[in-house]
Amino acid sequence: MRFPAIPPRFLSRLGAPPGPGEVRRIERWLATARVFLAVSALIAIRMDSGAIGYSLWVHALLAFYIAQGVVIIIFLRRRLESTPSFRLLVHTADIIWPALISAFNTGQSTPFFLFFIFVLGAAAYRWGMWETVGTAAAAVCVLWLESLAFRLGFVQWADRFLVHLHLPVLGIDVADYEPNRLFLRSVYLVVMGLLLGYLAEQQKQLRAEKVVIARTLAGIRVETGLSGTLQQILSSLLSMYNAKSAVIASIETNSNRAFVGEVRTVDGGGFSPLRWLEPTFSDRETYLFDSDIDISYTFRPISPRRQAVKLVALDRDGARLRDLAPDFLSRLSQRHEFQSVVTVSYLFGREWLGRIFVFDAALTGDTEEELRFLQELVRQVGPAVYNVYLLRRLRQRAGAVERARFARELHDGAVQSLIAVEMQVDVLRRQSSVKPDAVPEELGRVQGLLRDEVLKLRELMQQMKSLDVDSRKLLSFLGDTVERFQRETGIAAEFHSDLEHLDMPQHICRELARIVQEGLVNVRKHSRASQVLVRLGTKNGSWKVVIEDNGCGFPFTGRLSDEDLDKLGKGPVIIRERVRLIEGELTVESNPGRGSRLEISVPQRREATYG
Repeated sequence: MRFPAIPPRFLSRLGAPPGPGEVRRIERWLATARVFLAVSALIAIRMDSGAIGYSLWVHALLAFYIAQGVVIIIFLRRRLESTPSFRLLVHTADIIWPALISAFNTGQSTPFFLFFIFVLGAAAYRWGMWETVGTAAAAVCVLWLESLAFRLGFVQWADRFLVHLHLPVLGIDVADYEPNRLFLRSVYLVVMGLLLGYLAEQQKQLRAEKVVIARTLAGIRVETGLSGTLQQILSSLLSMYNAKSAVIASIETNSNRAFVGEVRTVDGGGFSPLRWLEPTFSDRETYLFDSDIDISYTFRPISPRRQAVKLVALDRDGARLRDLAPDFLSRLSQRHEFQSVVTVSYLFGREWLGRIFVFDAALTGDTEEELRFLQELVRQVGPAVYNVYLLRRLRQRAGAVERARFARELHDGAVQSLIAVEMQVDVLRRQSSVKPDAVPEELGRVQGLLRDEVLKLRELMQQMKSLDVDSRKLLSFLGDTVERFQRETGIAAEFHSDLEHLDMPQHICRELARIVQEGLVNVRKHSRASQVLVRLGTKNGSWKVVIEDNGCGFPFTGRLSDEDLDKLGKGPVIIRERVRLIEGELTVESNPGRGSRLEISVPQRREATYG
């Protein structure tokens, strides 16, 4: 039986070994399985003791084995960590127990052979292939030592000793411990160890690959920007493959511009920052050449006369490409010094495509499998990197739109008002000598205009500032907002809350704070109210925010839902949009000449979704 080459210690090389918590859970699962197996074997010999070969010592050994398993379970529940020496001690006992118990019955139908399978599975579950094969070899050695002891007359000596003590004899059948029969059992154990170890190693390798992909995706953050994200990915590749340097070459399909960046391994185990190289006319021929190769590994021997260049290449489907010539090596070697290089192509949306080059990477396992893993890694990471690019671009566009809106607000509001004030002051200056009695009244009106513009500028500045409001700060923020509104406008304003503590998702807190700010701005601008009340509470499993005033109201009478407001084209547009963002419900009640009431309801069940 031929197994594919296994990368030695693939989990350790990828930096994805199981943590202490995972090791502890594995030991608890194995301890539970150990007790279950012993209890099942005890039930089996009680149900068919004649066929198995009844012996009091079998019951005693199984009872002791069950007690040992229970003690291990209690020990693992009381301790927070399982040490390597403890695991090795338990595993050694698990190897010896099957040999002792199976000595009392060794036929084809014996249930005790399952104990050997259990210890092999435990080794595969704990470690990997070679530990499992070693466990099988240790079990075979114990069986042969046991056979040697039986041939030297240990069973007869033990039976005479037990009869002398008036105890039952062992009742061991040594027929199946003949060399020819024992050899066949040894072959079974070794083959089973190879099979279970191989499957476990493949599963652990798959797990390690998923962990590496998840860890790489977790390191992709919008805050770091596109260059920071690429720096993180290239550094991870250098660390994973113990490589010397990595180069990323990309081309923007819209502008047809090429970019080349490099990250190098520095002394001490660190990595240099991503350095964008000066563009040259040969960048496309060197890095972005046309080829059917999606990913490849090329090794150049030091002495070309003794060995040909090794090239392993795969297409986009992971199929091996054969009879290819590494023509790109000559151009690449003029820019970089290397003995081996891994190239992998990528595509970010429809706007960016290119290749990543990893120089002098240490591929320790099967080359094709390692290339397929790297291919999958790049495919998984590519959309996340493209999302960072899109989000950064959207943020830039949103910033530009916000700056344009801010400029428009200043131009249409403060600037126009200041121009009007300047013109009125000039008129007053000219009329001061002709109509001195009218100057104080006009100055008071100008002062009022300036006060209104100051309030508008403050409101605009509050809208421009980012809010850092969560459930711990929301109540105090709303109270301060209402108090400042009263102080600046002279309108009597109050804030009441039925809640002392909030457990609300942060983005809902931010939107509710913005809604209250916008509602107060509307009260000042349009309502001509003298009183306003803001309330926060809960009702029927929903958070409720109410804004009431005694002003002129809306140009309709009655109570309208958001759907009704949408049909009529009435109501506060910005507040309606913010309520929809948090999947809430808006109700507006208006009584022209007597005031209005805005009620926002947000279901609390959304907390699990947004949390």
